[in-house]
Amino acid sequence: MAGRFRPPAPTTRTTIRGGHTPVPTPADAPLDLGLTLGPLRRGPADPTFRVTPDGSVWRASRTPDGPGTIRVAPGDGEIGAEAWGPGATWLLDNAPALLGADDDPAAFVPRHKLLLATHRRRPGLRLTRTGLVLESLIPTILEQKVTTTEAYGAWRHLVRKYGEPAPGPAVPEGMYVMPDARTWTQIPSWEWHRANVDGKRSATIVRAARVAARLEEAVLMDPPAARARLELIPGIGPWTSAETIQRSNGAPDEVTTGDLHLPGIVGWALAGDRTTDDEAMLDLLAPYAGQRHRAARLILLSGRVPPRRAPRMTPGDITRI
Repeated sequence: MAGRFRPPAPTTRTTIRGGHTPVPTPADAPLDLGLTLGPLRRGPADPTFRVTPDGSVWRASRTPDGPGTIRVAPGDGEIGAEAWGPGATWLLDNAPALLGADDDPAAFVPRHKLLLATHRRRPGLRLTRTGLVLESLIPTILEQKVTTTEAYGAWRHLVRKYGEPAPGPAVPEGMYVMPDARTWTQIPSWEWHRANVDGKRSATIVRAARVAARLEEAVLMDPPAARARLELIPGIGPWTSAETIQRSNGAPDEVTTGDLHLPGIVGWALAGDRTTDDEAMLDLLAPYAGQRHRAARLILLSGRVPPRRAPRMTPGDITRI
């Protein structure tokens, strides 16, 4: 999960104030804002994401109607939502899906004691659906084959330099909306270099931004078709498409393959085997067909990881070249 933060207390009944659709959250299925929205934050200083001391979560997004800021906050038995900017109405309309209204946690049936225990400890986990492809795709491309520290730094640099301040009268300081598609295509090569982004990743982002409208259509597709649409772009493979569609489409069955660590973590948790590869990981997750992404999330949340043997990946710095 990219970007953890301390969640406010789970809310047992969820209603969106100011939105048009209530979030149907049964009393026995609390909503945990931290677990649900945490994957959308790209590092502790993500300029598009803030958590304030009162437990509110702020997000700055570029919607089909333009830039907007949304604040979701726990209240007395409900979660309220406020939004500002040209994209405010779109954000409020989509707030229920953002908070997991389209997700069905009851569809998950634990078949391993670790998953059973974690599922019980984390009843507020819901899978978010942002309805926006590019805002998840671009930072995911930045994370290809580099450390999270490098990727988060590049995202911060580029959003602050080429984005725009998040709209709203009381938005936390330093929040920005990411650049629009056209702006991504016009970032000069030396600025990619200053952001520590190599030519392969920057070229992939530019290619994706040039067909942004076609990629955004993927939110209306079934997850496998949505991933296939993204993978038509050179430089976007199964790892990138899965990480994107998990967020944009709220896809409970899309497993991330090609990850350096996930197969070993899943193998260790479910079979005590740290040498597990992608194929073996998918075999271990087969009993959770339809909910394999949720199973992987719960394994990561369990904290059961194999002992580290190899040194951590060393961050690169192309800005010195």
